Amino acid sequence: MALETEDLHLDPETILAGVKAALDDHSRATYFVADAGGRIAGQLMITHEWSDWRNGDIWWIQSVYVYPEFRRQGVFRALYDRVRDLARKEAVGFRLYVENSNSGAQGTYASLGMHMTGYSVMEEMF
Repeated sequence: MALETEDLHLDPETILAGVKAALDDHSRATYFVADAGGRIAGQLMITHEWSDWRNGDIWWIQSVYVYPEFRRQGVFRALYDRVRDLARKEAVGFRLYVENSNSGAQGTYASLGMHMTGYSVMEEMF
């Protein structure tokens, strides 16, 4: 996914350890997987951010991926709708970040009701 969407080469051992850590500890992340006749069609992951301004949890949608043969068939919409239904009960909202140059993804997210915020993401990675 990182190679396709961001041209990033990631260390497989680090990824495996990260996925295992999330699966072992639900407070780190929750994965949602779309099944198409016994085949994985797509996935997304939810992580959590506490908002003192809202006194509630904000869910971050991350690691979105739909396999090419399942794209434009409603797979992401089904995942998104499921997460939205759960978030309405358990969170104050949800967010995601999207590459500035990924206009296709931005259009998809906008069609589902999301909008750009007035924030930009900054980081310092170690």
